[in-house]
Amino acid sequence: MTTATGTYSPKPGAAPLPRMIAAQAALETKMLLRNGEQLLLTVVIPTLLLVLFSSVDIVDTGKGKAVDFLAPGVLALAVMSTAFTGQAIATGFERRYGVLKRLAASPLPRWGLMTAKTASVLVTEVLQVILLTVIAFALGWSPQGNPAAVLLLLILGTAAFSGLGLLMAGTLKAEATLAAANLVFLLLLVGGGVIVPLEKFGPGAQHVLGLLPISALSDGLRDVLQHGAGMPWGDLGILAVWAVVALAAAGKFFRWE
Repeated sequence: MTTATGTYSPKPGAAPLPRMIAAQAALETKMLLRNGEQLLLTVVIPTLLLVLFSSVDIVDTGKGKAVDFLAPGVLALAVMSTAFTGQAIATGFERRYGVLKRLAASPLPRWGLMTAKTASVLVTEVLQVILLTVIAFALGWSPQGNPAAVLLLLILGTAAFSGLGLLMAGTLKAEATLAAANLVFLLLLVGGGVIVPLEKFGPGAQHVLGLLPISALSDGLRDVLQHGAGMPWGDLGILAVWAVVALAAAGKFFRWE
């Protein structure tokens, strides 16, 4: 369609940057939710763990209801599965097949693409938290504590795991990323205080494991939601350090090709 002055309407050119980021974020979210392996990691496994270990007395979770101990740990696991494991694997294969290279040549800047990926992770996490919270309430969960502390823990945990996931995806081959991300997921599931309390490990191992981001996230969420603590500054500090270091390393070493 032309106007009287001979110009085209609508005017050709790139869409506004916020619209491009929103469109890419929506696409990333749709692809994630349609991926069977991703759904297994982000939804099915955390849900099964929560229901199974809350219903069957397999692990000694201390005094009180098992779900009160397990729900915060499973929420931390959900963040890790989406922000780290799922994002690392998906981004690694996008890099291998040249998707990232092509997207980097589009009007969407590289930082805009990473922003869209982060937004997709946050949308997925919101859906995870809602689903797991509903299931936990059905199992008799009685959370307490400051919601602002919970939100801050989840944000810093997402930043830390996203940085680690992007660092892995941007430096290793796709196949190595797939193997390493799943291995780390399993190791942190067992040794990160998600299902098995850190007190079950030796004193030396406890100190080391307590510095891991999954341990800080699960321990912080548990202090707030199970014990009604205020701001868990120690755990927040650990997550903040991981977030800064991981994101800085990802920004420096990430290779697009």
